[in-house]
Amino acid sequence: MGILSFILFLIVAAACAYLAERLVPNVVPGGFFTSVIVGIIGAWIGGNMMGSIGPSLAGVPLIPSIAGSALFVFVVSLCSRGFRHRHV
Repeated sequence: MGILSFILFLIVAAACAYLAERLVPNVVPGGFFTSVIVGIIGAWIGGNMMGSIGPSLAGVPLIPSIAGSALFVFVVSLCSRGFRHRHV
């Protein structure tokens, strides 16, 4: 994978992360950039677990990337919800 392919992967995965963040009702703490990082990791996991199902853009399978990002954003938001409600 060359540098241009990697940059295109990051851009497409960030767009998939944005869509995934809009699909998931909970919010990831840290704002948009944290959501993008979590979404990129989720897109990578989704792409590796589901393979290249459906259309792809710049070598990134869109359906697995969106599904993996949505699942990972959801899990992170559930885990972080427990930390937000604690008061000492």
